[in-house]
Amino acid sequence: MPAINGSAFLERIRQLQAEIWIDGQKIKGNICDHYAFKGVLKSKAALFDLQLTKDFMTYKSPLTGDRVGTSYLQPRTKEDLEKRRLTTQEWAKTSGGMMGRSPDYMNAGVMALGSAWECFENKEHFGQNIKKLYEHARENDITFAHTFVNPQVNRSIGYFDDDEAEPISARIVETNSSGLIIKGARLLATQGGITDELLVLPIGGNFIEESFIYAFSIPSNTPNLKFICREPFSCSNSVFDHPLGSRFEEMDTIVVFDNVLVPWDRVFLYNDYNIVNKMYEESKFYPFLLHQAVARQVIKTEFLLGVAQLIVNTIDISGYQHVKEKVSEIIIGFETMKALLLVSEIEAKEDKRGIMLPGLNPLYTAISTFPKLYPRIVEILHLLGASGLISIPTEKDFNSDIKGDLHHYLQAASGDAQMRTKLFRLAWDISTSSFGGRQTLYERFFFGDPVRLNTSLYNSYSRENAIKLAKSLLDTE
Repeated sequence: MPAINGSAFLERIRQLQAEIWIDGQKIKGNICDHYAFKGVLKSKAALFDLQLTKDFMTYKSPLTGDRVGTSYLQPRTKEDLEKRRLTTQEWAKTSGGMMGRSPDYMNAGVMALGSAWECFENKEHFGQNIKKLYEHARENDITFAHTFVNPQVNRSIGYFDDDEAEPISARIVETNSSGLIIKGARLLATQGGITDELLVLPIGGNFIEESFIYAFSIPSNTPNLKFICREPFSCSNSVFDHPLGSRFEEMDTIVVFDNVLVPWDRVFLYNDYNIVNKMYEESKFYPFLLHQAVARQVIKTEFLLGVAQLIVNTIDISGYQHVKEKVSEIIIGFETMKALLLVSEIEAKEDKRGIMLPGLNPLYTAISTFPKLYPRIVEILHLLGASGLISIPTEKDFNSDIKGDLHHYLQAASGDAQMRTKLFRLAWDISTSSFGGRQTLYERFFFGDPVRLNTSLYNSYSRENAIKLAKSLLDTE
């Protein structure tokens, strides 16, 4: 099956009928019509439709010759990396970068793992399993949610979840001829239950015991697998009232494995310390995830720059120097992120498999910059919008008997009251609503603890040339 359209995607998710719980109720019926999911599912369907209209967003499958999604492309040249980036950014433009888990994110990870299948190979042929998963996903436009976060029970350094009978963190409680039996929970599977598959990856810090050393992918409707949702942040279906939340709210879920059977042909890592310690480095999993993430964040920064400038124009505050300074901060952030992304492609090199890898240092610099940049941009929107972010009537207000008052008292320097309100509701949904608050938290910790990210950059970054330059001036008489 070649790259699918939006209708095929929605039909597949409708038929899936994964076990999803929200607000104390198990979802029954068509998930595509559910108030908490229909917005994001419709938006995702539009991505698949868009993919079929742009030549660079698909390529010929090496197996079938059919057109398949570029998000699964193994890049062999710098032009291939550019094609992957353009695909991500074309999709990101449809949401202003607000969909952090568009399909291309985890597709990039599956591509990286599948391309390095031999590093998982052993007598059980686990390497073949991840290779087949990648090929199946590519040929069928499969979507993935993923999880590799344990429940936050006790985050002290010495804590270890050792309750084998009733584990909290998901672990292997049994193996048999059919596969692994998993019991326990994992956190933060964004879009959990509304993707074809759930990819479960090993977690750092739990490798001391073999029951935590596993990696697999299973269908989201696997028996005894359930997804427990947080409160929805879409709030309402009105695009006027909630221009972002109503369309791009990506539900986050707790994943509960209640003695879930994972068939052996779905497993690509089990009880192998050597593999788990090298799999991410060997597969170049992180460079490709980072390349996708930074490409999306560039679009998100540009979107926020546009919103900020629209506020400036609408209420005519461009004459103030402090306003220009604040908007310039966003410009500097946008140009910095864009430059780092492009440098990662300029510095790309082939690995031993002939895969073109983006430069890692620029990407780590970008992903360490954005957790500070994004909250500052949100703050700038607060400062520019001020009370305008509070004085935002609803769509129903403009369709009521008080619309005359609104048109008179909320008019703008450039534009009528309804246009002004729509803009400020957009800025509010970015910066102040529950949807916007989740976005800020999400970007703060998108790739993990910022301190750990900076430490990783420090530990991996070669400073020999810088030291040599400094010494050359020290030694000059």
